[in-house]
Amino acid sequence: VYRVPETATVLLSGGIKFSDLSEEDAVIFQENLLKSMMQIENTFFSLADSCTKNCLVICDRGTMDASAFIPEEQWEEIMRKNGWNPVDLRDTRYNQIIHMVSAANGAEAFYSIEDHATRSENISMAQHLDNRAAEAWVGHPYFDVIDNSTDFDTKMRRMISVLCQRLSIDTGDRLKTNARKLKFLVKGPLPDDSVFPNFQDFSVEHIYLRTNSRKMQARLRKRGKNGHHSYTHTIRKPEQLGQIVEVKTAISQRDWNNMSAQADEHHFNIYKIRRCFLHNNQYFQLDIYQKPCHQRCEGLILLETYSTLPSEELQRRLPSFLTIEADVTGRPDYSMFNLSLRDEWGVTNKFCVNIAEEDDESAVGSCPGSGIDMHLHRPKTSLQSIKQDARLDNLKRSSSHHDRLDIISTFEPLLPSHLELPPTKPLLLNSEVAFANDVVMDSEEFTTVAVVANVPAKITNGFFAPEH
Repeated sequence: VYRVPETATVLLSGGIKFSDLSEEDAVIFQENLLKSMMQIENTFFSLADSCTKNCLVICDRGTMDASAFIPEEQWEEIMRKNGWNPVDLRDTRYNQIIHMVSAANGAEAFYSIEDHATRSENISMAQHLDNRAAEAWVGHPYFDVIDNSTDFDTKMRRMISVLCQRLSIDTGDRLKTNARKLKFLVKGPLPDDSVFPNFQDFSVEHIYLRTNSRKMQARLRKRGKNGHHSYTHTIRKPEQLGQIVEVKTAISQRDWNNMSAQADEHHFNIYKIRRCFLHNNQYFQLDIYQKPCHQRCEGLILLETYSTLPSEELQRRLPSFLTIEADVTGRPDYSMFNLSLRDEWGVTNKFCVNIAEEDDESAVGSCPGSGIDMHLHRPKTSLQSIKQDARLDNLKRSSSHHDRLDIISTFEPLLPSHLELPPTKPLLLNSEVAFANDVVMDSEEFTTVAVVANVPAKITNGFFAPEH
């Protein structure tokens, strides 16, 4: 493990007082601080690349933190002058961001500047700068906020836990915090942009690839804005004991272009606008599906977050300016794999419920064992059968996700017993769940997932919200 020291502390401990600098000098100082930080980090990154062992580089602060201390227009000028862009400085430079919320924000009684030679902020200023620093990292694909909702020892365990999950390090139950990834259906239209807190919008494209095994899913992701993009290759496959392993690899634009030729013809490309924002110290990603797409995705809006909070507290933190219609966590009809299918669900054998189940002849496409075939499971006689047939047709043809919420409950007798669609209560968050790396789920309803990150992993202050 390499530990990169905080560059600002190194410079400020040499006699520089940030509060004594003029506005112009402060901007010049931040620019030089950023250059120094990048050079120091590059030295450690180079050592990590040449290391013969698996290596972790942890950075105390990161490149985007400088933007919290100067006006936005001056930050943009620094970026333009040096040919930098946020995608490179924020999204591709570090594998994970962990933002440790200051004690000044939620644990004020413990905030102190004693014995800290380079810190002089009062509580109000510390809160302001802490919020600014967190907002600077909004948009990173793997961004964890560790707040002060627990005691300090638990806060440390939560921090270590999210790091271990990213590295697929099994910690058993020593760091168990009942964390889970949650997904909610949002009813449009969305409110005006001015209603949202500070946010970052990204264009996202997913391409599912052909695979040699029906027990494997592979996809590409292109994510970025203003002509700058990051690219990721993801493989999901079941391992022993029903555990799914998800391997994510950062790739180049050239790799993206070459691998795109292997696109699976049974899937549409998925296009989204991903809006990332912080609200009530909780990090959210709002996926707004775009055309061209299957009719089932038209107007679809999904809100995702990753939380350790109890049900009541999370409900309080959910954005009140959004109309959240249902908790759809774990529902196969809201998985991106199934949403991207070209064929109607009622006639395809590709619908995926559980990639980890045993292989059999009736298995579906790339996801064996689910047995989803609504025609086979539909009763063929009686008036009730005819009514269900008609409502199934409505489901297949409906472009409204909210209509499907009303209709789907009538299909439960038609589906195999192991396909359990959670009831559409406003929020169903009280299950006892265990931390299971990328996706967290109830032991009886879900399959655990592990994330394998390429090494060396580079980490700084921030938050984690993985792709589903």
